[in-house]
Amino acid sequence: QLQLVESGGGLVQSGGSLRLSCAASGSNLDRYAVAWFRQAPGKEREGVSCATTRSDVTNYADSVKGRFTISSDNAKNTVYLQMNDLRPEDTAVYYCAAGWANMLLASYYKHWGQGTQVTVSS
Repeated sequence: QLQLVESGGGLVQSGGSLRLSCAASGSNLDRYAVAWFRQAPGKEREGVSCATTRSDVTNYADSVKGRFTISSDNAKNTVYLQMNDLRPEDTAVYYCAAGWANMLLASYYKHWGQGTQVTVSS
């Protein structure tokens, strides 16, 4: 059973950077499409970025294009989300997920981490 554990969240000032990590165990991530989602208080879960580690095909939400980068290290079985130029509206709980389609729709992802809080102060 694939398990995902996120880390790297925290409090950062507007314009700052964070790198989130998602460490997988129980299975190899290169078998899956992987994604980052986020959910702010009172809002629906939103797809941020997704990728297939074997093909290096990546997708991003318009709100994060040019600021966020998804990457993976298959040797470490870990996916990352580099977040630059952070804005207060990026504040949310960030989740990594693994599934079967490289699309930013939560219904395509079966395996989820517990989430990590990102707070961006203005």
